[in-house]
Amino acid sequence: MGPVELLHMSVFSQSFSPCGRFLAAGNNYGEIALFSLSAALSPDATAQSQKPVLTFTAHEGPVFSLLSTDCHLLSAGNGEISAWSWTELIKKNVKPLWTKRPNYKSSLEIPEINSMVMNPRDNSLIVGGGDNNVHVLDLERGVFKLVLQGHSDYVHCVSVREREAEILSGGEDGAVRIWDSRTGQSVHCIEVYKYESCARPQYGKWISCLTTDSDWMLCGGGPSMSLWHLRSLSPTSVFPLTGCQRQAAFHQDMILAVGEGPFLSHCLLGGEVKAQIPCTPQSLNTLQLNTNSTEHRVLTAGGSSDHIDVFTNLSYRAFSLRF
Repeated sequence: MGPVELLHMSVFSQSFSPCGRFLAAGNNYGEIALFSLSAALSPDATAQSQKPVLTFTAHEGPVFSLLSTDCHLLSAGNGEISAWSWTELIKKNVKPLWTKRPNYKSSLEIPEINSMVMNPRDNSLIVGGGDNNVHVLDLERGVFKLVLQGHSDYVHCVSVREREAEILSGGEDGAVRIWDSRTGQSVHCIEVYKYESCARPQYGKWISCLTTDSDWMLCGGGPSMSLWHLRSLSPTSVFPLTGCQRQAAFHQDMILAVGEGPFLSHCLLGGEVKAQIPCTPQSLNTLQLNTNSTEHRVLTAGGSSDHIDVFTNLSYRAFSLRF
């Protein structure tokens, strides 16, 4: 890849291997790169240790979403999801196990797939994308078994509340919908931009990030990032972060968020921004915490750059991996 392509590279998605020793990252050119964390974190690491051990083209368009199961890496691009064996990828064997397309209304339509999440309750894959619907793939049988219809525009993000058998989705239409995963019925619809404390009309109403932790939901995008109590369906904290947040995560008694701006924000649950840690990319799309291995427990952040920042300690960037 030439210097111009590297200059215009964006990293959209990341996922750690089940063993926690590798990181997969997807970019806007349809490539997935595999990095060895054990090599990059070793005391003898060189510049070469921060480069991919394997790079391959997975999709024609950008790799919008990556997700690991117990033994597979799932990747999503324009209108398709592919599965790769982690064992084979580590051996540098690049061949998809399968590629599936949701049941779209027309064959001319190739909507991007923006987000994927596993529902461990029934071993299904929840997929949200550009056709305004949420699709549910039964991974045992390999068939799409349910379509959740209700959004009037793109679905940007999906999340699962396993205990309550609920699926949550956030869209361009400004709504967070809560679905019953057993029936596929929409049980609640929260229009975040209609709450004065969250509304930011100058940025729009779209919901770009969404995550849950038991009875709590975190969402943001056009509206300010906010923390919601899902039993009362009301916002309890609103975070004074500038720009749109693209990904957020609950971590211990904190919230970590990335989006517009070259930093990782640490927020307290009460709404206070505790710190903003500088990052290499000028804006960030993806944030991942490696909980699969205590030895390689890192946080990685990627965005509008060919660099992926690695934090061994949440308060500063240790080094960067590079495509």
